[in-house]
This record gives sequence, C-alpha cells and structure tokens, in this order.
Amino acid sequence: MASAIYRTWTELVRAFFRRPRRLQVAALCYRETSGHKEVLLISSRGTGRWIIPKGWPIDGKDAPGAALQEAWEEAGVRSGCVTKEAVGLYRYEKELSTGLPVPVETLVFAIEVEQMDADYPEAAERRRMWVSPSAAAGMVQEPELQEILRRM
Repeated sequence: MASAIYRTWTELVRAFFRRPRRLQVAALCYRETSGHKEVLLISSRGTGRWIIPKGWPIDGKDAPGAALQEAWEEAGVRSGCVTKEAVGLYRYEKELSTGLPVPVETLVFAIEVEQMDADYPEAAERRRMWVSPSAAAGMVQEPELQEILRRM
C-alpha cells in the first residue's frame, strides 16, 4: 500500500505541481589574447556573483540575436560574431521579484567579441572581468555552465 501511495506521489502529484522550465538565452563572450582564450564574466545585479550575460527571449529577434543584445545591455559588447547554434545549455533556479523561484533552462551562444564600449545600458550596475575559461569555471556557480567553460 505504501509503495502505491509513493508511486502515485512521484508519478502524478509531484509532476502536477512542478513548474515547467522557462527559457533564457545567454552570451558566452570570448576573445583571443596572445594565443589564449579569455571569457567575459559580469556581476549579477542582485548578489554580485559572477555570471555571463543572459536574459529572456526578445520579440523580433532569434535566440542568437537576443544573446547578442543581452551582451550589449549587460556587458557593453557592441559587436561580435555569434554562433547560430547553442554551444550548450545550463539550468538554474531564478528568483523572481515576487520571491518565488522559477526553473530556467538557458541556451548558451558563443560570441567572439569584436568591439566593446565603456558606456552601455547597465554599466553603472555591473562589473565585468576577462578571465581564462578555467578560472571562469571556478567563479560561476552553475555546474552545467562550469562544464561548458571547461570545454572551451
């Protein structure tokens, strides 16, 4: 009897209350310096932890275009060559302004940075830093993003 209740809970009831994952797009901005790759990390506005630029899909833009837009707004990447296919994805829980966590799946697009500006929409709200992919993997919190960075 107990196993039937447990099976009902795990297969039906828990699935009913589980929220579907929402989609975000992210920009893995990189450059080559003296034959070595560096990736661009930015600080989050809320906690100040290190992340990559990301956001919700944008009406009228495809996913790579939205990733490039987020790179501009959050990190000052004026132009760059963006991959048409995602180089990976990672999942995390995003806390909304209501305080409720929402599961998010984030598609990551690589952007080879061509031009950056010091003046960009969120310049006063964020810090940015160029680091090696292995250093970046140690600075971000999301395990799947860490793996994407290590593969670089």
